[in-house]
Amino acid sequence: MMKKPVIRLMAFSLIVIVIAAFSWQWWQSQQTLLPADIATGNGRIEADQIDITTKYAGRVKHILVQEGDLVTLDQVLANMDTTELDAQLAQTQAQVLQTQAAVVESSALIAQRESELTLAELEFKRVAALVKTGAISQSLADQKQTIKATAIAVYNAAKAHVNTLEQSVLVAQAEVKRVQTQIDEAVLKSPAMGRVLYRLAQPNEVLGSGGKVLTIINLGDIYMEVFLPSAQAYLTPIGAQARVKLDILDIAIPAQVSFVSPESQFTPKQVETQSERDKLMFRVKLRIPQALVLNHIEQVKTGVRGVAYIRLSATKGKQASAWPVFLQKLPDDINPAEQSSQ
Repeated sequence: MMKKPVIRLMAFSLIVIVIAAFSWQWWQSQQTLLPADIATGNGRIEADQIDITTKYAGRVKHILVQEGDLVTLDQVLANMDTTELDAQLAQTQAQVLQTQAAVVESSALIAQRESELTLAELEFKRVAALVKTGAISQSLADQKQTIKATAIAVYNAAKAHVNTLEQSVLVAQAEVKRVQTQIDEAVLKSPAMGRVLYRLAQPNEVLGSGGKVLTIINLGDIYMEVFLPSAQAYLTPIGAQARVKLDILDIAIPAQVSFVSPESQFTPKQVETQSERDKLMFRVKLRIPQALVLNHIEQVKTGVRGVAYIRLSATKGKQASAWPVFLQKLPDDINPAEQSSQ
């Protein structure tokens, strides 16, 4: 015969199982008792991944963050070695100074050539006047005219040389800017607030153009994606209010519909019957408020699963239903005005 303590333990275990089963059924019944203007779907907290890559081939000098670190917008994450680029920059800057000095020198030469041209023109005018009176021969006038033409040619050549040098200055300055840009882009910064997911390279490792150094999770845009049938997706406007109930929390997180796919995600090959049309599902994206994410940035974890509840467009003449009781408890840092709007 079984001892009484064993029987009692089995009876107690059976009671616990029955209570748990009834509790689960009750919770499930509460979910099915949602108002008709509130849709629901399963999903998980997601965020886009961003690869931090090199634009040019080179050697990794420093990586300043570790996996799991929280990073801010424009924070320096890594540095590429710029020893060779620094030498190129010094060389191009010297070329700029050299060509600028040549421009100054040639500009002074232009002044000299201009004076020579002025003198040649004056002498030619005097000779031309004397030729008319017969005081001097035409051959002397022709010599002065040749000297004048030569002075004009020399002056124009000097001006053209200065223009060439000025263009060389612009080319050298553009080269300085190009090298400086490469140096600036050797500093790898975070394009968004996020958390380091992977370190994909190590210091002193040589990477090609576009080589991946880090992968971060963009915490600036936390969202959940769910799929709704066509009838509910049709009634889901952009900006619709929503609540997200995560499995690990006993509070509801306010959210807002930021995207409704214009195309169905699950489409049978031939949609002919009503039952097949009911299978059409549309992707809906719910965005968590940025301020709320910032307030709880250390607790934000992607991949956590939960259920989203979306308020559909109210039928004409009907007032929107209130959120069910289990969705009314919001985070403490949401003020009453925001809670009423949610």
